[in-house]
Amino acid sequence: MAPGIPAAMERPHFIGIGGAGMSGIAQILARRGAKVAGSDAKESGTAEALRALGATVHIGHAAAHLADDASCVIVSSAIRADNPELVRAAELSIPVVHRSDALASLMQGLRAIAVAGTHGKTTTTSMLAVALSELGLDPSYAIGGDLAGPGTNARHGEGDIFVAEADESDRSFQKYDPEVAIVLNAELDHHANYASMEEIYDSFETFVGKIVPGGTLVVSADQSGAVELTRRVRDLASLNIVTYGESESADVRVHKITPRGLTSEVTVLLNGKYLTFTVSVPGRHYALNAVAALVAGVALGIPAHNLASALGTYTGVKRRLQLKGEAAGVQVIDSYAHHPTEMTADLEAMRGAAADSRLLVVFQPHLFSRTQELGTEMGQALALADASVVLDIYPAREDPIPGITSALIIDAAKAAGADVTAVHDKATVPEVIAGMAKPGDLVLTMGAGDVTDLGPQILDHLSS
Repeated sequence: MAPGIPAAMERPHFIGIGGAGMSGIAQILARRGAKVAGSDAKESGTAEALRALGATVHIGHAAAHLADDASCVIVSSAIRADNPELVRAAELSIPVVHRSDALASLMQGLRAIAVAGTHGKTTTTSMLAVALSELGLDPSYAIGGDLAGPGTNARHGEGDIFVAEADESDRSFQKYDPEVAIVLNAELDHHANYASMEEIYDSFETFVGKIVPGGTLVVSADQSGAVELTRRVRDLASLNIVTYGESESADVRVHKITPRGLTSEVTVLLNGKYLTFTVSVPGRHYALNAVAALVAGVALGIPAHNLASALGTYTGVKRRLQLKGEAAGVQVIDSYAHHPTEMTADLEAMRGAAADSRLLVVFQPHLFSRTQELGTEMGQALALADASVVLDIYPAREDPIPGITSALIIDAAKAAGADVTAVHDKATVPEVIAGMAKPGDLVLTMGAGDVTDLGPQILDHLSS
C-alpha cells in the first residue's frame, strides 16, 4: 500500500495551485485524503480537475483565501515574497513548505525514479508512467505536463513505485532520494540561478549523490554535459552507473533508430541481446528518451521485453509535439521547446515528418534572461524551418531587461538564412499563418508561454 498523508500536510494551502508541478502534488494529497486548498491567478481546466477531487481553489491571490487552520502553505520558487497569502502565512505562523520538499515527502517509503536533465524530463517521466501503468504496476507519478488533459499530470497509485520529474532549475531536485535517477543531459540554462556550467555540474553532482546506496544512475553516453557528469561521479561508492546512447562506449547501446512518419522503431543492444520496439512519437531525441526509460525500468527489475512493449503504448504528452488538428490539408502541432537544443531537436523531428512539405513555425521566446543569453542560438535554430513568425518575449515571472527583445532572435535567424517575420500582436497570428499555409504544410507553434493557445485559432482560420 502507498503511504498516507505526510505529517503537517493534512490541510495544505497551495499558492499557485494550477502550476504543472504544484497541481500534481495537490492531486496526490487530495487522493490520499488531505483537505486541499489553494489559489491561482486564473481559472483553468486544472483548477476544475482539482475541484472535482474535493479541493478548494480560489482565483486570484488574497490574504483571505488562506484558512486560519491551514497546516502548511506550499509554494514554488516562482512565488514572490510579497504575495498576500504568503505574508498572511507569516502572520499566522503557518509553516511554509517548498514544492520540492512536499514532493520528497510524498516519495518517502516508495521506490522512486527521479528523471532529471535540462531537456526531456517531462517526456521521459511520462513514458515511464504510461509503461508502468500498462504493466499493471499502478505507480504514483508527478509530471511537469499533462498526459492527455487537465489533471493527468499526477497519480496516486497503490504500487510501490513513484516516478517524478526532477527539476534542476532552482536546485529543488537535490531534495530527493531516488533508487534510480536518470540524467538525460546537462546544459547551461536557467540563467537567473546558474552563472556557469561549473555550477550546473555541482548541482547535478549533489543530485546524484542523493541516490540511495546501491541505487542506479542512468545517464546519457552521447551528450557532452552528461558524459562530463559521469566522469565526475564515477568513483562514488555504492553507485551503479548505466550509460545509454548511440556512442560505442554506452552500456546500453542504441543500434538503430528508424523514422516511420510520426513514429520511430528503435533497436538497442541490452545485456548482449538486441531488442526492437516502437516509439509512437517522432524524432531521434524522443527515441533516446524511451531508451532512458527502458534502462531505468530494468534497473528496478522489470523485464526488458515487457517494458519495451509497454513503452510503445505511450502516444505523447500535452505540448510535446502534440497534434492539435488538421484543417485545409494543414496539420498544426504544438511544441513546448524554448531552449535552442530543444528547438533544434523538435524542428529536426518535424523536418523529417514533413518530408517534401513545408514547415512553418510560430515561435514565442520565453524569458528575457534566456533570450539575452541564448537568443542568437534560438535564431539559428529557426533556420531549420521554411518560414517562421516570431512573437514578443513571454516574460513569465521576469521583469523586462533593457534592450532585450525578440529582435535579437530575428536578426540571428536572418543572418542564418531564415525566412522570418516579426509579429507583435499575437491576435493577428492565426490570420497571418492561414495566409501563408498551403495543403500539405506542417505548422508548429513553439514556446513555453501562451503561444499554445494559437493552435486552435489557426485551425479555425484554416477551416474558414
